[in-house]
Amino acid sequence: MSKIQQFSAQDVEIIKKDSLYNGFFKMVKYAFRYRLFQGGWSEVIEREIFERGHAVAVLLYDPALAEFVLIEQIRIGALATSNSPWLVEIVAGIIDPGEAPAEVCKREALEEAGVEISHLRKALSYLASPGGTTERLHIYVAKVDARKAQGVHGLDYESEDILVHRVAEQQAMVWLENGVVENAATLIALQWFALNKQQVLQEWEQQDNE
Repeated sequence: MSKIQQFSAQDVEIIKKDSLYNGFFKMVKYAFRYRLFQGGWSEVIEREIFERGHAVAVLLYDPALAEFVLIEQIRIGALATSNSPWLVEIVAGIIDPGEAPAEVCKREALEEAGVEISHLRKALSYLASPGGTTERLHIYVAKVDARKAQGVHGLDYESEDILVHRVAEQQAMVWLENGVVENAATLIALQWFALNKQQVLQEWEQQDNE
């Protein structure tokens, strides 16, 4: 497959970066210009960018029971536009400096769903909203024993109150079609799994036989 883009990061000139806020998250104001498709350079553009680091999200699947382990928690950003700000999601967490994404998957599965995972596999990565944030999400899929998934989890010091759901595969796909699932990482992970399920199961079987 040939590369589509004719430009790269070398075709952007950062004029200035100003820190607007530096707390749990960061806001940075960029002044930049970039090469134009028809030649020359743009005028100087100013944009405020939300910098929250990068994250992983992992879809937990039990092939023996054909069930997903999903979670539900409040997301205040959904309050203005959703019927309920309690969203059905997959396990996810921010990658701290020096952490490997695979280790974050294992840690978050235990913290948010109370389960251990195996057969971890990278699915894809994507930019959350590149017009306004630098965040990149790495999507994984992992094998889990859904029978051990139950209860309420989360870290008190992060004010987490996370309910675990065991969801039949067919039911999850119905939720996908009916708009019950609104979280982007969960939508993308479930759609990717539907397209790549057989390959994933074959890889897991090969690992078990090795």
